[in-house]
Amino acid sequence: MEATGTDEVDKLKTKFISAWNNMKYSWVLKTKTYFSRNSPVLLLGKCYHFKYEDENELLPVSSGCTIEDHVIAGSVEEFRKDFISRIWLTYREEFPPIEGSALTTDCGWGCTLRTGQMLLAQGLVLHFLGRAWTWPDALNIENSDSESWTSNTVKKFTASFEASLSAERELKTPTISLKETIGRYSDDREMQNEIYHRKIISWFGDSPLALFGLHQLIEYGKKSGKKAGDWYGPAVVAHILRKAVEEARHPDLQGITIYVAQDCTVYSSDVIDKQCTSMASDNTDDKAVIILVPVRLGGERTNADYLDFVKGILSLEYCVGIVGGKPKQSYYFAGFQDDSLIYMDPHYCQSFVDVSIKDFPLETFHCPSPKKMSFRKMDPSCTIGFYCRNVQDFKRASEEITKMLKISSKEKYPLFTFVNGHSRDYDFTSTTANEEDLFSEDEKKRLKRFSTEEFVLL
Repeated sequence: MEATGTDEVDKLKTKFISAWNNMKYSWVLKTKTYFSRNSPVLLLGKCYHFKYEDENELLPVSSGCTIEDHVIAGSVEEFRKDFISRIWLTYREEFPPIEGSALTTDCGWGCTLRTGQMLLAQGLVLHFLGRAWTWPDALNIENSDSESWTSNTVKKFTASFEASLSAERELKTPTISLKETIGRYSDDREMQNEIYHRKIISWFGDSPLALFGLHQLIEYGKKSGKKAGDWYGPAVVAHILRKAVEEARHPDLQGITIYVAQDCTVYSSDVIDKQCTSMASDNTDDKAVIILVPVRLGGERTNADYLDFVKGILSLEYCVGIVGGKPKQSYYFAGFQDDSLIYMDPHYCQSFVDVSIKDFPLETFHCPSPKKMSFRKMDPSCTIGFYCRNVQDFKRASEEITKMLKISSKEKYPLFTFVNGHSRDYDFTSTTANEEDLFSEDEKKRLKRFSTEEFVLL
């Protein structure tokens, strides 16, 4: 009898914490963000300018749209559509327990894993859909002004707590269905794009079987001494993402790999070797590669001299974003205007979505409103990502990025470098992992160093 009473108290405590997380992490989108008409806006290699649009002096941020690389567009709706089309991965609650723990939410500790997921998701979007792709239903996402989000948050908290006490779970019915969207497509290509759009999102589902879901990433993190509930730094997450992609056996993912720079150095021959390695002997095509470069933009604080460098990176068509943030808060940086960075925030608690069902809702995987943050507030620890479709693309990108690094270094050493040859040519231990151990001893030492003194945990 006493044990039963204790169980009930524990259940009530868990439900209250869940409701509290829902409240605490639901204020993220409550404020409007404003963009100036007089300065260009860069979003993952695409440039927009609202100067010639007949709008007010300041434009609400609840917009995001798309355009071809290096072309200036004047439409706020195009920017809005482009931004919303990026995949947004946030805190979730009520998902299946993470193995080895009783955790059913990542609220308060999983933000860097979420921003890492967003960066990888953007790389996969480029790989399967291309930079010009936008989600046809992006502009149908609910507008997020401060009043609506604030009132909705209070209502959600109240409803969540009441439902928790009555052990009921609120299920959101999809307002945009696969059948409805496919029915509107004009050709097979658009229909194929929607199928890949859903497939990419499903790979990041919060279930043990999702290839790049939280459960799998935490499992790979255990190899470096991490566990569910721990803080993860941007460098550690880079290596976890690499392992997740390397171990993925899905047929669609055999044409892409990840390379993580060693000590701020990208060894070109190592990258090309990864691109030319195929599991199928009859496949001679180059693999695409996502290059992840953990860097530090200063000592305890970010050095303002690196602002032009960060802007230059986010202006490149190869860029898939930056995993960074403020101390103890990780954000996914995707663009900038003037001296402010544009980002997506994972600190918004949403309910678990079962992506295994055929017609799962998509709305909660797309952010309705961008946010801006002064570059000066950025934590110096971050991981930068680039996508290259083949070896030729990598060579072209390395030349372009190297030029940009030299220009931004201002007589100082560049933040990272591209070097010809293999890492072993420079007396570095090979990082080939043993089949029975996902991380080699060398990698474990590097990950331990990354996760302690050298990098501030976000």
